[in-house]
Amino acid sequence: MSTYQRFVALGDSTTEGIGDTPYADGSPRGWADRFAALLAERSPDATYANLAVRGKVTHEVHEEQLAPALALEPDLVSILVAMNDLIRPRFSADAVVGHVDAMVGALRRQGATVLLMTFPDLSGVSPVGHLVRGRVSALNRGFRAVGARHGARVLDIATVPSAGDPRVWADDRLHLNPEGHALLARAMAATAGLAGVDESWRDALPPRPLRGRRERLATEAAWYGTHVGPWLGRRITGRSSGDGRGAKRPELGPFARED
Repeated sequence: MSTYQRFVALGDSTTEGIGDTPYADGSPRGWADRFAALLAERSPDATYANLAVRGKVTHEVHEEQLAPALALEPDLVSILVAMNDLIRPRFSADAVVGHVDAMVGALRRQGATVLLMTFPDLSGVSPVGHLVRGRVSALNRGFRAVGARHGARVLDIATVPSAGDPRVWADDRLHLNPEGHALLARAMAATAGLAGVDESWRDALPPRPLRGRRERLATEAAWYGTHVGPWLGRRITGRSSGDGRGAKRPELGPFARED
């Protein structure tokens, strides 16, 4: 089994921790914090930095987070990107994969183990999922190819039955909920080769109870009003949820949060 001492997480809101139960002070938790806790249980001297910022598209992660990550000289790096690219009107799988390839190559040349992740089929999560299935397939092919080319470890979440289940996604349908973040932390720990990881993340969830038509329509109306409208407003005005924000853990340090 693998051990690591310097873990750095790159990415967007998923890795920042949006959708998870926040800490008592309101700051985001997320799968990477949960992963860091699992790592600390096995390697008490391990350190952790999280450079992810909500709203970032892949080229911004490359331009803004790669150099600081390299400066930290990590031995383990996660790169989870492209959800924000997927839902933009203009999209190029080749461009996204090219940025990921450049980041993985640079980190691997420095000696880091790199963790990547594919996307699940999102068609069961939201109506947008049906529209981006072709984009998801193209990205997944590219991410698998990057992993094979550079020797990165790829969590092929597309093959995990529960990953596309709406019960592990938050109400906004863009972020994981606490159960989803916990699942992803365990899955990434297994991908990294940590010892003694709970393997239940591989299992399908129990069958979902059927909902009536009225309940389904009310849920859809609430989603459009609460989440889709504000997102469209930011797109129209050229704003991002990450404007003015910095990384929540820009420096390596022990992970000891429990609240």
